[in-house]
Amino acid sequence: MAEDDTPDYHRTNVAVTNGQTFWPQGDGRNNVLLVTRGHPFARDPFYAVFEANSEIEWSSVEHPAAQKAFTLDFARDFDCYVLYDMPGIQFVPGAPPRFFEPPAWYKDGLMALMDQGFPFVIMHHACAAWPAWPEWAEIIGGHFLYQPMTSRGVDKPDSGYVIDVPHTVSPVMDHPITEGIAPFELVDELYLSEVFEDSVTPLFRSNYDFVDSNFYSAAEALRGKLNSREGWSHAPGSNLVGWIKTYRNSPIVYLQFGDGPATYGNETFRKILANAIRWACSDAAQAWARAT
Repeated sequence: MAEDDTPDYHRTNVAVTNGQTFWPQGDGRNNVLLVTRGHPFARDPFYAVFEANSEIEWSSVEHPAAQKAFTLDFARDFDCYVLYDMPGIQFVPGAPPRFFEPPAWYKDGLMALMDQGFPFVIMHHACAAWPAWPEWAEIIGGHFLYQPMTSRGVDKPDSGYVIDVPHTVSPVMDHPITEGIAPFELVDELYLSEVFEDSVTPLFRSNYDFVDSNFYSAAEALRGKLNSREGWSHAPGSNLVGWIKTYRNSPIVYLQFGDGPATYGNETFRKILANAIRWACSDAAQAWARAT
């Protein structure tokens, strides 16, 4: 077979310093575990974000196998977990989704990691994970609801979404994650959902108007009515789209942006994510979380 006839899937297309099959060799890079599955995404463009980050080595694992990674023993060789997953939901076409709690051993393992101060960078749809387990929303600092249900003990309508909307993201504090970031334009999915502003430290806000007339009902979408707000209303929501917080001793970063290829290819988004991983893995983040 001539070289030009080699199929693309047989060609090596990742950076030499990243995407290898060995642990980082004491070269100062952070070793990151990326957790996925539960929500569709464009895989190659998303993984390309991590392949382009020369500061890390990364591995990827999907649910349900990923749940085995939430133990002190498994995590000892990693500096940070990046969660782009949405477990705890079984979608049923044309019917309400089924919610289930994580196994007790998963909860115990996650709490052990957080007691130790293990860092997490949590992205986008992960705020909708484990809807039958209210503690997950407290870990995140926010709550996307696929159905009307309670959040922090209060009855709430289902959350809203809008896909591929242009908006401006602006940093709102000086922090290592916002360093070098000026207000920038992003085309991305936004959520009209619960944000626990009393429990988080804001990093980024959007100039979009977070009112129900600008969003669509998540519950209607699951009933097969995409981009519908028929019979749906929601109180105005927070424009906060990125924050840090702690849970037990863990530093946690949540970035609401991150839906599709338009975002994945945005260089400012990539810089923010790289900043978030670098900070989460730092001694400064550990000290901040324990002090907080």
